[in-house]
Formats: sequence, structure tokens, C-alpha cells
Amino acid sequence: MATGPRTPRDPRLDFFRGVAMLIIFVAHVPTNLWTLYIPARFGWSDATEMFVFCSGFAAAIAFGGTFVKAGFWYGAARILYRVWQIYVAHIAMFLFIAGLVFTATLLLDNGKSYVSALGINWFFDNAGRGLTGLFTLTYVPNYFDILPMYIGALIMVPVVMALARFSPYAAMAFSVAVYAGVWLLGWTMPSHPDFADREWFFNPFAWQLLFFTGFAFSRGWLPAPPIRRGWVIAAAVFVVVTIPMAHWGTAKHYEILRELREIVWAARAKTDFGLLRYVHFLALAYVALAIVKGREHMLRSNWVKPIITVGQNSLAVFLLSMGLAQVAGMVLDTIGRSPLTFALVNLSGMAVLVGFAYWCTFLRQQPWRRITADHDARTSSESKPPAARHRSAGQDRPFLDSAAPAE
Repeated sequence: MATGPRTPRDPRLDFFRGVAMLIIFVAHVPTNLWTLYIPARFGWSDATEMFVFCSGFAAAIAFGGTFVKAGFWYGAARILYRVWQIYVAHIAMFLFIAGLVFTATLLLDNGKSYVSALGINWFFDNAGRGLTGLFTLTYVPNYFDILPMYIGALIMVPVVMALARFSPYAAMAFSVAVYAGVWLLGWTMPSHPDFADREWFFNPFAWQLLFFTGFAFSRGWLPAPPIRRGWVIAAAVFVVVTIPMAHWGTAKHYEILRELREIVWAARAKTDFGLLRYVHFLALAYVALAIVKGREHMLRSNWVKPIITVGQNSLAVFLLSMGLAQVAGMVLDTIGRSPLTFALVNLSGMAVLVGFAYWCTFLRQQPWRRITADHDARTSSESKPPAARHRSAGQDRPFLDSAAPAE
């Protein structure tokens, strides 16, 4: 049976994932001047919210259909396999970066301990317990906390999909109930074996609310909000009004702004994902959706393609960016910090990430398969008698001629 043309991939998801990946790189370069200008300095939400929301949206695309078409247990198996992949990636990333900063501390004669700067001295001082904590996710130091949070959210997907079989509202109610457990019951995850009061910097019980918001929009459980002028204005006003309070460079000069920051501090908490962050992100996303509406074709232009490519390879790019950010900080320690060197290091780092994303895309396309197939076809043709090759060529010609215009 003939099939219709494939629906073009919506570029918005990959575009915003790509933007988030580049911002996350800039944010993780130590003492980076450019971090003064990332979105986190001007609002309650930041690139982390973009990453988590888009991850939930993408997870629904990647795994949601499996639960419906292949059954619950097959869908759950796919989720567990993905959890295993993320878990291994987290362990490998930590060990690589730990080895990197340890080696740099020994080899770079600048009097700086990159191990201390990253806050992982305890791991080296308690190697046995450190490895146990690393592998059990009971030792999750800052800087290495996004992937564990993502694992926590993914583990809840089978529960959410099981509840969705009864009603999508039951699935969303479960997410809200887990989030409420953070604020009412203190649900959290310990991040250090010696300090019971230290929790994962990104509490998965809290951040799953944003993950499953993206999941629900992707599955169609929540309808996409209509773009209405009044709503857009209200969302934009809210985003703009929060800037003076969120931007410390402005707030520190005005007592009223400092007092307002104190009042809303818990509601903008990053670890437990305060509701103010949630509302701010939704408002910002709605404004962005309104801006892009009707202009989606612009996201398919050549100048946007590098960002799209980064978004299509977000996990691989993220893993590289975490180590690359540390290298960038070491380079700045070596060549000095000035507007020129900051620009050089940040732009070079982003260029490396873009190039790496293209390389990942190239490998995913498996061009060697096409080359092997072409070689096998030529070998098969050359092994035929001359008359047979002539007849075969004559038979193939109409097909090739008819296919050429379509290509």
C-alpha cells in the first residue's frame, strides 16, 4: 500500500533544545563573564527549564507511542533501557571530568586546585565510599545533578502511562501529587553520604512536574493554548515585571526590590522547583510560541540549522559540554580574562559543540551502509555475463528515468 509523504519534523523542539544546550555550556564555564547575560540573570526560570520541558516533550514522542502500540511492558522495558543509558552516561561523565580536573591540578602550574573548585575533594579523599555513592546515586555533587534528575523523571513514565490508560487527568494528578509531596512532606533525595541534609540540587520529585507538563502537551493530554493577543500581552508583562527583581545588578540598588526577592525566595527556589519558576517558564514559553507562530519556516533556514543540529543531539552535546566547560575555564586561567578572551573561548566552545553535533548526525546516518550497498550492487552487476548486464541495464532504465524527477 502506498504511503503518503512523511510529516516534516517540527523544528521548534530541536531549536529550543539547541539553544538550551549552548546556554548550559556558557553557564558552566567557571567565572565566565558571559554568564552575566544568560536568561537566568533576568528571570526566575532559565535554560534548565527549557531542557527539562523539552526532554519531557521528546520522551513522549520517543516512548509514549510504544506503550500504546506495543503494550505497557514493552514500553516500560524501553524506558528502563533508556534509564540505563542515562545512568551509564552520568557515571562516565563524572569519572571523565574527575580525572580531567585531577590531572589538570597536577600538570598546570598555576597554584589552583580544580578538584576543589569543582567541589569533589570528598570523592578523592574517600575513594571507596565515593565510588559506592557514585554508583548508587547517593553521592551527587553539584555540577553532576541534571542527569540523575532526568533519570528520576523517566522512572515515573511507566506509572504515568499506566494511569493514563484510565484517564490523562489521573496521570497529571499523579505528577501534581508527587510535586505536592515535596512541599508538604519534604520528599527529596540525599546527595552526600556524610551530610543527610544535603539533597540533589535538582530534586526529581519536584522537577518531574515540568517534565510531565512537556510530556502531557506532547501526548495531547493538555491542549496547546490558543494564541490570543490579550494573553500574550499578559504573559509578556509578567516576564518583564520580574526582571528588576530577578536581576541582582538592579535589585541590589533598591531596598523594595531586595525585600520582594526575599518574599518570593521560596517560590523561586531552584532545587525544589518553586511555583514561581514554573509560572515564569510557562509565560516565557507562551510568548516564544506566539513569536514563532506562523514563522516556523524560518527555523528551517540554513542559519538556524546549526542550532537545530545541536538540539537533535542534545544528550551527546550535553555530555561533551560539561567537560568542555571545564577545559574552557582552564584556558581562561592560562590566557587571562578579558572581553576578547571571553569571546574567543565561548565562541570556540560553541563551535566545537556545533561541529560535534554534525559529526553525531553524520554517524547516525550510517553512510557506510550506503557505500557497502553500492559496492555490492556494482560487484553483482560486474559478475553477470555481458548480455545479462545489458538486459539488466535496459530493464532498469525506465525506473531510473521515472525516479529522477522525484529526486
